[in-house]
Amino acid sequence: MRTEQQIKRKLNELAMQKRTLESRLEGDAAKDASLTAQLERLEDSILLLEWVLNEPTGKYHV
Repeated sequence: MRTEQQIKRKLNELAMQKRTLESRLEGDAAKDASLTAQLERLEDSILLLEWVLNEPTGKYHV
């Protein structure tokens, strides 16, 4: 199991990669499909890590 600090570091790393990709996509008029797909995967990973950090508590089913 990863520690909270490890998750936060990975989240920051992915956020930096996302910013880099976004700037590359802005510069490319063609908007390479592979860059777009990579950006989507990064966003999914970021979302999952954020969910892990802010894990919901409580019961959803009675």
